[in-house]
Amino acid sequence: MLRCIQLGKKGLGNTAPNPMVGCVIVYHEKIIGEGFTSPYGGNHAEVNAIESVVDKSLLSKSTLYVTLEPCSHHGKTPPCSALIIKHQIPEVIIGLKDPHDKVAGKGIKKLEASGCKVSVGVLEDECRRHHKRFLVFHEKNRPYIILKWAEAQDGFLAPNKSQRTENPQPFWITNTYSKQMVHQWRSEEQAILVGTKTVLEDNPKLTTRNWKGKNPIRVILDSGLKISEEFHVMDGSVKTIVLTEVKEESKYLGGIDYEVIDFSNSLASQICGVLHKHSITSILIEGGSQTLQTFIDEGFWDEARIFTGATIFENGISAPIVSGKLLKTIPILSDTLTTYVND
Repeated sequence: MLRCIQLGKKGLGNTAPNPMVGCVIVYHEKIIGEGFTSPYGGNHAEVNAIESVVDKSLLSKSTLYVTLEPCSHHGKTPPCSALIIKHQIPEVIIGLKDPHDKVAGKGIKKLEASGCKVSVGVLEDECRRHHKRFLVFHEKNRPYIILKWAEAQDGFLAPNKSQRTENPQPFWITNTYSKQMVHQWRSEEQAILVGTKTVLEDNPKLTTRNWKGKNPIRVILDSGLKISEEFHVMDGSVKTIVLTEVKEESKYLGGIDYEVIDFSNSLASQICGVLHKHSITSILIEGGSQTLQTFIDEGFWDEARIFTGATIFENGISAPIVSGKLLKTIPILSDTLTTYVND
């Protein structure tokens, strides 16, 4: 099962909204097939594992291990449980029952009805951690939310405007290696969110320029549509969702998705509702102090990843205040990365 989890991680950033499942097939204590979920729309892990077995006659005498319950419904691909039954695999070991309402035990029942021996709950805690994005999406009806920011040694998120240039651009607190790590994170999550002020002051691209991987969906908070088409986030190169209070569609830019919400009432909750509607299973919240604090205050977050750089501002915009369980602290040359989880 640990090997299944290892394999599943290879799908990070590519399988959403599907889970990143890993699967191995064992014959006489030897792995004869392995697979993980293909990019969305492609084969599931079980299919890839079965296809990797050279001698298919061994399948009827083998055991299949998988991190998540095999699906039982037709989606983009046929049900995996039917393929397992077709090849008469006699035993299936499952890490975790699938909470998706289209599966939720139906795959297990279908396998058992065919005469297959099924065991559930092997390394269940480890499989839950591995499938955290998928599980939060289906159990809490929202994406897995990662808060990220960088702060100076003295607790400021950004300096006063007097310390900045006139042209909008990011004010870097962290070193090159921390910056590259953030681009890696962007490639791993399905979407990224910032507020109006961050766009107007920094003009970010929110892409994965310093890491190989796909760009995340951009989610922009812009209640009054202050962000013009000259800003990078409006260039149409990546799917972009703008959350606004403006209902006049004549003010909308082509190629951008607009969603109307009420900015005066439970903002984080409404944002989560829109993201769930768009089948976004995970999001990186990078936007300014106010945006980050909104998610913290409403309790809508799962991880907080905080860089502390060597910079000292003495005054400026204070960093958000978050309390949670300390997960780890690691040095990145001159920077420190501290990770908390919402317990």
